[in-house]
Amino acid sequence: MPGFELFGAEEQKEVQDVLDNGVLMRYGFDPMRNGHHKALELEKDLAAKMQVKHAQVVSSGTAALTVALACAGIGSGDEVIMPTFTFVASFEAILSVGAVPILCDIDDTLTLEPKAVEALVTSKTKAIMPVHMCGSMADLKALKAICDKHNLILLEDACQAIGASYANKPLGSYGDLGCFSFDYVKTITCGEGGGIITNSELFADRAHKYHDHGHDHVGNDRGAETHPFLGYNYRMSELNAAVGIAQLRKLDYTISTQEKNYTILRNALTAIPEVTFRRVPETGIESYAFLSIFLPTEELARNAHKALGSHGVDACFYWYDNNWHYYKKWEHLLEQKSLNKLSQEVKSGLQKNKASYPASDVWMGRTISCLIKLNWTEEEVKERASKMINAIKSVLTEVV
Repeated sequence: MPGFELFGAEEQKEVQDVLDNGVLMRYGFDPMRNGHHKALELEKDLAAKMQVKHAQVVSSGTAALTVALACAGIGSGDEVIMPTFTFVASFEAILSVGAVPILCDIDDTLTLEPKAVEALVTSKTKAIMPVHMCGSMADLKALKAICDKHNLILLEDACQAIGASYANKPLGSYGDLGCFSFDYVKTITCGEGGGIITNSELFADRAHKYHDHGHDHVGNDRGAETHPFLGYNYRMSELNAAVGIAQLRKLDYTISTQEKNYTILRNALTAIPEVTFRRVPETGIESYAFLSIFLPTEELARNAHKALGSHGVDACFYWYDNNWHYYKKWEHLLEQKSLNKLSQEVKSGLQKNKASYPASDVWMGRTISCLIKLNWTEEEVKERASKMINAIKSVLTEVV
């Protein structure tokens, strides 16, 4: 999956353009640039690739979520429904705009369960944030129906799923706003970076101002620009954008390579009746970044994860015990451990998050996800498949 597996002359050329003109900042210094505006170029390429009208690049995936929330007018005391399985950045972004993350159970898609979402909607709910973890998506049609019914924003956190699609739309473009991460271990990397996509003129206009201290970007004198509203610094540098330009051009190749390696592994594991697979919603096509499987029980999943490691199968994750990605280890959120004082609205809102989510535990306790790498040879993938089968069968044999 990681784009850094494909670093080469293309990235070097784009970065060298920036170093040759010496302008590393996204805005200003136009006479020195020799026509190079890498962040702007990346935005145009991203919008075209994602089949949307507008794209805004920013400094990280977390920044993308933060800017998107602000541009949607979400703030103090508003509630945003998000899944129990995600990266901590999802709730960090919500809290950063003064809103309240409301945790919600997942289903066999490994993200938001629509009926559980609707049960959590209140007068304070302003957005639903499905997180397309590990390369696949939620039941977006059902979630959009809930949003339409209650006049809510559908914000897609597609940070781990660029290149996937739903209903013939690139993932991230189905909702009102979509966000991507371009950090070092993502399918497309800038080293550090993120992106926001939308078809809304209003959200796009707000984003390009908000991410740059509220600058209106009118005229050629940055010092003379006005500030229609408050903003903050979430700019992407020209160096990061330069890497992203080359990486985005490789996306089709990356996805096709992932699909090939994923398919070999999945087809091999179908020989084990006890292994089932994450559900991809109808009309959805995943990015094949991870192969996520279910074992019949939590105990078998734990043992299978250990067996995979002992059989030499690396880059497999048992998320149930993960410090970063599952609610059970988010004590800093659940216990409200914050350096800055939280508002009373946020503190009260966070009390709505329960101590346990047994429906989520049923799925995550049984889940193992294996990263799909790009630089494996076909022979290496087949060898890996054989090791995975032997590892899992060894655990099942012990039970019998």
